[in-house]
Amino acid sequence: MITIVSHDAGGAEILSNYVLQNKNDYQFVLDGPAVSIFSKLLGEINIKSLKETIGNTSLYLTGTSWQSEIEKLTILTAKNNHIRVVSFIDHWVNYKERFIYKDQLVLPDEIWVGDEDALELAKSIFPPEIVKLKSNPYFESLKSYFRNWKSKNLSDDRFNILFICENISDHAKKSFNDERYWGYTETDAIEYFFQNLEKLNIKSGKYTFRPHPSDEKGKYDWVKDKYREYPIQISNKIPLFEQIANSDLVVGCESMALIVASLANKRVVSCIPPEGKKLGLPQSKIIELRSL
Repeated sequence: MITIVSHDAGGAEILSNYVLQNKNDYQFVLDGPAVSIFSKLLGEINIKSLKETIGNTSLYLTGTSWQSEIEKLTILTAKNNHIRVVSFIDHWVNYKERFIYKDQLVLPDEIWVGDEDALELAKSIFPPEIVKLKSNPYFESLKSYFRNWKSKNLSDDRFNILFICENISDHAKKSFNDERYWGYTETDAIEYFFQNLEKLNIKSGKYTFRPHPSDEKGKYDWVKDKYREYPIQISNKIPLFEQIANSDLVVGCESMALIVASLANKRVVSCIPPEGKKLGLPQSKIIELRSL
């Protein structure tokens, strides 16, 4: 029996697709955004507590979260009970912080990554022998989806801009007790984007802001109030990949969604302001607004 443990959205997308593509006996320890992500893809799921799974699992397969400690507790539990544990990293930033629990580095038996950039980075931070390159099941699913996508907006000839929101300040506050730890916040990034539309040659268009799953409802209402001259909607009701497929330009900071957009061959822009941190994503297909 394999036990899947997941909380944050990025890891949940990977692990739910892993389950779909790899038939086996699974049980699930899920919380937060992972619950709806798994349910949408796999149907109704019987969610268990971590304690319930200890006696009948041969492998724990976890994501990595900043909103929750459940994956770190799973690693500790697995180690204490001599059960193999593997964590799949879903991103390219903050690798070490993903495994810090009460100021201690807590590592699984193996760390899986989904591309060569992540492999190189992870091997520079963790013991190289525990880092393994695996196919990213979420990306494989998306590639197939985008190949077969037929737009539902063929009658809409407006230029569609999708802004992927990220909960940067809360993440920094929780991890480092400083919401400006990375030199900027999500508010700074949005304002920097609107201040530099000319650099992107955007004269008109339809703007959709997609809140992060951890964002409170109404968090981005200020954007519509401040930039009333632009047609702005705030929505995450439509699946991410569908919003991306119907967009001409995808903007964000360093969300995994920017990589997803690059898989769909969209124009992708990171709007981290000049005072912000170095872009942590693989950069070959991502335009940095501050470099224009």
